Amino acid sequence: MNILLLGSGGREHALAWKMAQSPLCDQLFIAPGNPGTAQCGTNLSFAATDFAAIKQCCHDKGIGLVVIGPEEPLVKGLVNELKRDASLQHLLIIGPDQHAAQLEGSKAFAKAFMDRHNIPTAAYQEFTADNYEAGVAYIRQQQLPVVLKADGLAAGKGVLICTTHDEAVSEFEQMVRQAKFGAASSKVVVEAFLDGIELSVFALTDGKNYVLLPEAKDYKRIGEGDTGLNTGGMGAVSPVPFADKAFMDKVITKVVKPTIDGLAAEAFDYKGFVFFGLIKVGDEPMVIEYNCRMGDPETEVVMPRLQNDLVELLVAAGKGQLEGIQIQHDPRFATTVMAVSGGYPGDYAKGFVVDGLGENTADSLLFHAGTTTKEGEVVTSGGRVLCVTSFGTTVAEAVAKSRERLEGVSFEGMYYRKDIGYEF
Repeated sequence: MNILLLGSGGREHALAWKMAQSPLCDQLFIAPGNPGTAQCGTNLSFAATDFAAIKQCCHDKGIGLVVIGPEEPLVKGLVNELKRDASLQHLLIIGPDQHAAQLEGSKAFAKAFMDRHNIPTAAYQEFTADNYEAGVAYIRQQQLPVVLKADGLAAGKGVLICTTHDEAVSEFEQMVRQAKFGAASSKVVVEAFLDGIELSVFALTDGKNYVLLPEAKDYKRIGEGDTGLNTGGMGAVSPVPFADKAFMDKVITKVVKPTIDGLAAEAFDYKGFVFFGLIKVGDEPMVIEYNCRMGDPETEVVMPRLQNDLVELLVAAGKGQLEGIQIQHDPRFATTVMAVSGGYPGDYAKGFVVDGLGENTADSLLFHAGTTTKEGEVVTSGGRVLCVTSFGTTVAEAVAKSRERLEGVSFEGMYYRKDIGYEF
């Protein structure tokens, strides 16, 4: 089977690395990919949002399976576009259609879905410019801190935790009236703050059945000890030590199963990954958000731990045949540590040569995230540049291996957190 994987980050490198191992994978094409995915298949020079080029590629390359890595093509309706093409009816597509992708594309849509299916989440209300004054009044009634969420996609920056009512009202005004996050914040969800510890849970669904992949915990803050600005993720750990069987049983019965049953009950066209952004409050799981694709950098620890043939799983999901499949995973800890550009998540320079990439080993894997090739050399092209995932019998052992490998890698301004997994 010829496969087209869309995207260019660390998530896509990890997915490509895993798919390339499958005997079911004849040719793997990645668009646009990065220097890391080029080691797993053939990179193609069009964007993951270039619908015309994607359809042409499916025809020209005899693609049988399309795997959509990032959220933007999903929210913009790529699945619908592919399914409208009569000559592509044979395609297996991993990703929900545009309506179902609103679970990630609209915070208000997701919260209403959770309400309908009794899935535990924080209390909330939604506001726009039309009921701005009611929003201000609601904010001032809330216990502190107050959480404000831009309804639409805001590149991971649309969630604000405000510690005073005045700050919350000011941010609300900037979001709704001054378009702080563009059209994404024309509607704002005001949410109660949940105090607990976060984790990420991943399911692959065929729309009715599902399999649960290894869970993970990522580290969003730029600074050690979870301080400083939020990022796209500075590292991740899997499995999550506090997510024991009793807790995961609650996750399944209270969150995962009701969500998948809800997709089926509402006849959502959804074959693909469901990311559950959870928080453990006391001993109870609550949903912070849904994503309609794998997370990054969590994919970089989930895929190495997954022992099943990934392509086999994806084909089963695409065909509606996941029922009865058992997931096998490596019992060891996998941790990933992300190396980022100087200045990230603020302004940063690009184009610096990356040295010391070396070869992957059985215990340590290097995944490219924000790199490109220039004049035959790998150079930085993003804020999060690369990460190293390592295995260990403990979190500390796995992190030590990743740090050791990163010490041999260099580019100008390179920074990484040395304390990933510190609380374990």
